[in-house]
Amino acid sequence: MTPGLMVAAPASGTGKTTVVLGLLRALRDDGLAVQPFKSGPDYIDPAFHRAASGRASFNLDSWSMPATMVDTLAAKAGDADFALAEGSMGLFDGVAKPGATGNGASADIARRMGWPVVLVIDVSGQAQSVAATALGFSRYDPSVHIAGVILNRVASPRHERLARSGMDAVGIRVFGALPRRGDLKLPERHLGLVQAVEHPDLDARIAEYADFLRAHVDIPALRDAATASTRPPSAVSWISPPAQRIALAQDAAFSFTYAHVLEGWRRAGAEILPFSPLADEPPAADADLVWLPGGYPELHAGKLAEAHRFQAGLTEFAKTRPIHGECGGYMALGKALIDADGVRHEMAGLLGLVTSYAQRKMHLGYRRATLLAPMGGVEAGAALTGHEFHYSTILDQPDAPLANVTDAEGTAVPETGSYRGRVSGSFFHMIAATP
Repeated sequence: MTPGLMVAAPASGTGKTTVVLGLLRALRDDGLAVQPFKSGPDYIDPAFHRAASGRASFNLDSWSMPATMVDTLAAKAGDADFALAEGSMGLFDGVAKPGATGNGASADIARRMGWPVVLVIDVSGQAQSVAATALGFSRYDPSVHIAGVILNRVASPRHERLARSGMDAVGIRVFGALPRRGDLKLPERHLGLVQAVEHPDLDARIAEYADFLRAHVDIPALRDAATASTRPPSAVSWISPPAQRIALAQDAAFSFTYAHVLEGWRRAGAEILPFSPLADEPPAADADLVWLPGGYPELHAGKLAEAHRFQAGLTEFAKTRPIHGECGGYMALGKALIDADGVRHEMAGLLGLVTSYAQRKMHLGYRRATLLAPMGGVEAGAALTGHEFHYSTILDQPDAPLANVTDAEGTAVPETGSYRGRVSGSFFHMIAATP
């Protein structure tokens, strides 16, 4: 079985993504086939994982995915030499009420797969005291094995010696210490990191991360600390494809697609037909369904408003066949999008939705949705799990609601999505179908 590790942290913002990208590339450069994973509902980090490793990265999420799906996706490492999973937020952070397999914490995945955890700890502003944090994490849940730590943002050799002495005192292994380097930080925007496709020098950056990790981390020791999962893949119920031939928008404005969803569609025999709205391309005329995923339409609203071939293609398509948009795709199907500067941009107008980024409000969390109408080829009554993360405010949503939507605690949320004729949209990103 393939040995694996999870790189996690006590909190967000510790630098674990940089560590994971450096490790993925360093191991790949050593001749290993490395299978990356991301714990939780994240559609940005996996694109960086793919750039670093050369393999598609799959999300593993204990709240929204049935156990069989988690096991089968984790088995993607079966033909690799090494599995490397990146945690999300703090290692034990999840929601209050459990979902399909757990509460969404990275610890759920590490425990289920039997992967040891390496904590990336930001030691800024402390020295020996950081050992208390590491010790607490190592004892919080005995079923999650903390293999050791990587100290990040170390200010000086003396700082490193002091932090290491604290770890030695409590018996926590230190795999490496990374000096503070402000130039190695990836740029961010409101939904997280700037997308991988927007970095013209991404490969050079990742190579630099790998060199940095090699200089300061004992990579052979990390490999030796890995443990092979013994969980076999299961016969998973993939999300049924919503159509046979799916025209999928794919560019810098519409890039938030989950690898497991697309693979599930392909495994069932569906054909994916990519097109670019930003290049003013219409969807394939012989497709059975148009699917507009999420992304950053608000950053490209002016260009989308001028993409007349794209909009005309949607209008013609909707006369006979279904169209669905998720989050950013939903906004692009609406009547108008108001950008952060307050400028109104006319969108496709197939739905009455009007959204604004000038009135920002964060919407974040897991979602359960029971469809009140078909969503493409997904029938009314279907129960879906997903995730919502955006900053737009709804100014108008005059069409019929698409679904009854609740959060992780079962509380109804007002972002129900909507539909008009064959066109539908939702703010939640579909992750799995529930039994």
